[in-house]
Amino acid sequence: MAQPFEDWYKNLPIVTKIYMTGCVVTSVSVYLGLVGPLRLYLNFPLVFGKYEFWRLFTNFFFYDEIGMNFFFHMYFLVRHSRLLEESSFRGRSADYLFMWIFGSFLLLIMDAFLFYTKIVTRVLFLAPSIAFMVIYVWSKRNPNMHISFLGLFTFSAPYLPWVILVMGYLFNHDLTTDLLGAAAGHAYYFLEDAYPLTSNRRLLKTPGFLTDINKNNFTTINRKTLMDGQQQPIVDAHQEQQQQQQQQQQQQQHQQQQEQQQPVQNVLNEDDLDQQ
Repeated sequence: MAQPFEDWYKNLPIVTKIYMTGCVVTSVSVYLGLVGPLRLYLNFPLVFGKYEFWRLFTNFFFYDEIGMNFFFHMYFLVRHSRLLEESSFRGRSADYLFMWIFGSFLLLIMDAFLFYTKIVTRVLFLAPSIAFMVIYVWSKRNPNMHISFLGLFTFSAPYLPWVILVMGYLFNHDLTTDLLGAAAGHAYYFLEDAYPLTSNRRLLKTPGFLTDINKNNFTTINRKTLMDGQQQPIVDAHQEQQQQQQQQQQQQQHQQQQEQQQPVQNVLNEDDLDQQ
């Protein structure tokens, strides 16, 4: 049982793995009493008045104590984060990490605005918001994928965030954190995907130091795989599709050539028989 889990954990992409590990360590620490949620939650008066700056960071790593709610959030987050990191951000871990950083800063700004304007003062942890942002971006980048909800009905991926919101509303769940995540996800999608298509300009650019870390990370991985004799080039998902299409075209051309050569071979055989 431990070996399949170990293999699954090792195969997780780097950003998803680090964040999931941080969330698990945080929740287990709370469960064991090593740290209390009151030391982790986001409190702007304590951040700026008592200089407890760690709260700007720790509130993104605590969903709930170990239980069904925690495992539910972890399942949805890890599943969609892994799909997103292995498809749209394949070979671009620095860009994916920058998406998380951008979303975190945007969520902190929106939450501070809601707090100081006294519109909403109950958002203590932004972990559910960052998870909803990941789901939102994944749904936008997979418009043709269909999802079955409990086998009752099927819908396309872009409707997933709204289905989650409706379910939360039906179960009397506070939708503030999910709406914040949807706003952050849409802001990233608009600036990264929609706006560049219409203006040919990119407003979001991954900082150089993150890109350098990404290059060094893959250099280390490639060296290790070379030593193991198992190097595999990192190929973008779009490039994989192009390669598959080229292979299919080559197979079709090969079949057509065989079909064209077969009648000629039959004619040659008939001529040989006539001569005999």
